[in-house]
Amino acid sequence: MKTSEVKKQRTLASETWRRFRKNKLALTGMIVLVSLVLIALSTIVIDLVTDNAIYNNYVIKQNLRLRLQGPSKAHIFGLDEFGRDIFMRMVWAVRYSLFMGTIAIALSTTVGVILGSIAGYYGKVTDNVIMRFMDVLLAIPSMLLATAIVAALGTSLTNVLIAIAISYVPTFARTVRASVLTIKDQEFIEAARAMGASDFRIIFKYILPNSMAPLIVQATLGVAGAILSIAGLSFLGLGIQPPTPEWGSMLSSARSYIREGWHITVIPGLGIMITILALNVMGDGLRDALDPRLKN
Repeated sequence: MKTSEVKKQRTLASETWRRFRKNKLALTGMIVLVSLVLIALSTIVIDLVTDNAIYNNYVIKQNLRLRLQGPSKAHIFGLDEFGRDIFMRMVWAVRYSLFMGTIAIALSTTVGVILGSIAGYYGKVTDNVIMRFMDVLLAIPSMLLATAIVAALGTSLTNVLIAIAISYVPTFARTVRASVLTIKDQEFIEAARAMGASDFRIIFKYILPNSMAPLIVQATLGVAGAILSIAGLSFLGLGIQPPTPEWGSMLSSARSYIREGWHITVIPGLGIMITILALNVMGDGLRDALDPRLKN
């Protein structure tokens, strides 16, 4: 009996992966995303091992005599308006865009899960107060809200993370609330309540684990939106400040030189596009793999 139960659990655990890998486009997106994560981690290791020597000599060091040089064997992505190697700046920019987007969504997911769980589980006045506040935040465009927060708090990495996280909290709160409303009246929840389980235990042990599928999909797509928001804030001069490499700030500083060097705007733009596309197709693949209605 125990062997059959373990086998069934393994089958259920591997079912999502089996269905996900059938989606070649989603699998390609995951491979691209994993590659970007490895690149970001490698830059951190390189900085630690070399004591930022590579960063100082090849990423932010300027050479105005070679400014706006096009792609070549020596510099495969060319040089920017200050003579800095675009390839090295693109590689080092991955960790800022990807990790900051992930951290921001992790923060907004945590707050959104707590608020959505409380609103959905207790309902009535608690639900109305929390969700009306979420509606107010949703009424403000996320980019405009993030811009206002950064402008008020000041331009720094911490403030950018706070701004992006706050702007995405309502999305996760509504997603979790909808799942909680669907699950909280089911029989196994009533059984747990009859056995004397506390509200905290019911929410975090029984309800939330059964609400993870839509939350995972929303978080994956949310990272893509957060990366775009970070790039947008940097483009406006409210995000990561030069000379720190970040795709949005690279586009902002290069826009005045687009006629002299097409590569300094196209390459950072392609970096943003490929990353967002990979996250979106992977999110779509996860949504299909986690949807029980699509099982054969």
